[in-house]
Amino acid sequence: MLASVDSTTDGLAAAEVEKRLARDGRNELPTPKPVPAWRRLLSQFNDILIYILIAAAALKAYSGDWVDFAVIAVVILATGLIGFIQEGRAASALASLQTMQSLDAQVLRDGTWGVVDAATIVPGDVIRVRSGDRVPADVRLLTSSSLQVDEAALTGESVPAQKELEPVAAEAGVGDRSSMLFSSTIITAGTAEAVVVSTGGNTEIGRISALVADQDKLDTPLSRQLAKLGTQLAILIGVMAVVMLAIGYFVHDFHGDELISAAIGFAVAAVPEGLPALVTITLALGVQQMARRNAITRKMAAVETLGSVTTICSDKTGTLTQNEMTARTVLTAEGRYVVEGTGYQPKGHVTDPHGKPATLPDHPDLEALVIAAGAANDARVEETDEGWRVVGQPTEGALDVLATKAGADMAHVTRLATVPFESAHKFSATLDDVASGERRIHVLGAPDRLLDRSTTQLGGGGSTETLDRGFWDAGIDELSEQGLRVLAAASRPADGVEDLALDDLDTGLTFLGLVGIVDPPRPEVTDAISLAHTAGIRVKMITGDHAGTAVAISRELGIAPAEGDVKALTGAELEAMSDDELAAQVRDVDIYARTSPEHKLRIVKALQTHDEVVAMTGDGVNDAPSITRADVGVAMGIKGTEATKEAADIVLADDNFATIERAVEEGRRIYDNIRKSVVFLLPTNGGQGLVILVAVLLGMALPLSPVQILWVNLVTALTLSLSLSSEPAEPGIMSRPPRSTQEQILSPRALAQVLWSSVAIGGATLLMFMRQNAVVDYDVAQTAAVTMLVFGQIAFLFNCRFLNTSSLTWRVLVGNRAVWFSIAGLIALQLVFIHAPFMNTWFGSAELGWAQWGPILGLSVGVFLFNELGKFVINRVGRR
Repeated sequence: MLASVDSTTDGLAAAEVEKRLARDGRNELPTPKPVPAWRRLLSQFNDILIYILIAAAALKAYSGDWVDFAVIAVVILATGLIGFIQEGRAASALASLQTMQSLDAQVLRDGTWGVVDAATIVPGDVIRVRSGDRVPADVRLLTSSSLQVDEAALTGESVPAQKELEPVAAEAGVGDRSSMLFSSTIITAGTAEAVVVSTGGNTEIGRISALVADQDKLDTPLSRQLAKLGTQLAILIGVMAVVMLAIGYFVHDFHGDELISAAIGFAVAAVPEGLPALVTITLALGVQQMARRNAITRKMAAVETLGSVTTICSDKTGTLTQNEMTARTVLTAEGRYVVEGTGYQPKGHVTDPHGKPATLPDHPDLEALVIAAGAANDARVEETDEGWRVVGQPTEGALDVLATKAGADMAHVTRLATVPFESAHKFSATLDDVASGERRIHVLGAPDRLLDRSTTQLGGGGSTETLDRGFWDAGIDELSEQGLRVLAAASRPADGVEDLALDDLDTGLTFLGLVGIVDPPRPEVTDAISLAHTAGIRVKMITGDHAGTAVAISRELGIAPAEGDVKALTGAELEAMSDDELAAQVRDVDIYARTSPEHKLRIVKALQTHDEVVAMTGDGVNDAPSITRADVGVAMGIKGTEATKEAADIVLADDNFATIERAVEEGRRIYDNIRKSVVFLLPTNGGQGLVILVAVLLGMALPLSPVQILWVNLVTALTLSLSLSSEPAEPGIMSRPPRSTQEQILSPRALAQVLWSSVAIGGATLLMFMRQNAVVDYDVAQTAAVTMLVFGQIAFLFNCRFLNTSSLTWRVLVGNRAVWFSIAGLIALQLVFIHAPFMNTWFGSAELGWAQWGPILGLSVGVFLFNELGKFVINRVGRR
């Protein structure tokens, strides 16, 4: 192995290290070039509706109308700054990946061991690691002793990996490369010497870093719909403006300033400039609602995207399961015992084959097994402020909990000597004095290794009998098929023995039984998956664990049927598939095992080729690339790595998969409310555009000036529209299927409602202006028209609370206090518009008297009733 990287048993020479450092670079992950703040700010204005407002502002500046220019400019800047500030809060996942790398390392150079900066390690360096160290690079083992490594961040497996010197097949996955150690993984037990084979970006974590950096975030369904809506509105506005200008010029002889003012007035009237701010603020309010449900949203658009999710891909360990190893089954020659409770909390009992609590005096077979398992391991569980945790190996911790649940008194077991666990023999043993004054050897480890060393087994009443190897082999197979990790215990008398050596354990053991251990499902996950299925959402398990374990857990969770064949794809099978072959199967397969980060990424991409909206959940670094690529990336907040949380759109503060289901419900509610807000907002622009268009067609003075139009749009969008974001979820919201990605935010029925309401509001405004312009000053008539627009919107707000049913019910007045607060705020702002002298100067407004207020209130009631008539007609036609 040393020869393959041009190294020696004395390590590298200092001069050679310098040459390789210059050739291969430092042992650091590459950092992406940050996007300058000015480019991120400019990108916020990349919207066709904003372009129209910029053109309007430019025309106002050209004509010297600086007040109007200033108002339009403020609207443009405010819209862009909201998005810029929100985007600036997102941090890079790559920075967190870099923090996972080791800071220093023990390296052999020129025949001498020393500690060096880990960034200066090069391929060919010989390093030394021990328990507690973070591996500084990808290395091939040269020597090892009792070596176990926590690779959960890379592979998703909760149990530390056993490492050996024997080579493995070249095509073996990361989780199966037992002769390798990988950068950023942690040594949990043992010591080793190894030679560096990859550094920096060439390591496994470096490849994950590159995968994260290469993923382009997809547009959300809402952003695509709003972009399409903006394009359609821009085309419509352009066509109507050309028609209006042509009529004004050729029919009514408008020239110069008149034409410019009319064109700008129409453009500003028709552009829903409050729409970006409305959507942003509605999503921001949704972020707060999600936080109350333990879903911390890092990227605001994910709130809405969650509502359209069709598939949830989830890692198993720590996400669907508790990541706390638990003894579930004990098998002795007398029968099968069931262990109650899950996790490291020692709560629950052991029940006998008849379903009754098993007391140790009545079950000597169980007593012998739990005492042996408790004596021959070094783990213990302890209670902390955050809950119960294991100190030591997770599987051994499960046996410590088993002994407590069974009622074993381990305080009367005194250890005299020990044979530690080694990967070569795969068991540990202790020499102990027990309570009866007897001295015994207790052995714990791999079932096959203990069966090979046993000649008898413990039978009924504590007697020994001839070993039945076939019985135990069948029991091992049965437990393994259930997805359980199987350990065995054995013992033998040791009277007169003073020390313990490996040779003392070659034969003569009494086999005590088997313990089936599992990382149990989270108790709330099964119900959450059932609700997801009811909502039309598929749930897929993608794990680094073995296929048998994945299938067994998926049956418990309801992902796979309880009986019958279940199709599961492994990483090796995925490697053999082309992208097209994977895409053909990906929707039908719900279980993927022994997967690498690249496999998870391919699965997400394959689902997206079918227009699936994919949420990816996980907690390890191996999940970061697929979480970045998914439409919605979800990370575990408690047990998740920092890199995963930085890559995610949403972080679950409680690590609870059920929180995703609640977040999907919240996303659907928010989308419904955005749709209501858009339907509410557009008739303001439609009515205003209609007023300007009719005025030009008839050759009238303009009923509304551009700045007055902007005033109405902004104050209604930031008061009345936002009240709809607080509407409660509609009944049965999680019983309907996910909406199609092709569905537009303005359905045909919603578009008909917008057009009908535009006529209602625009007609009432035009009628008010024409009536008042005949009897009062022009500025008073304009102010009356503006106020009519405002109160017409208040009336229409009640229509929009129930888009698909009638609002002629007392329920329209209750259930959402924000409606009344927003109405009060809008009326207060409108009174300032009417009565404040500085507003009269800026906006050309004037005082109103009862001769104006009476018709305004009467026409507002008429707008409400006319819209209810339209809703009745549209819904009836739509149902037909």
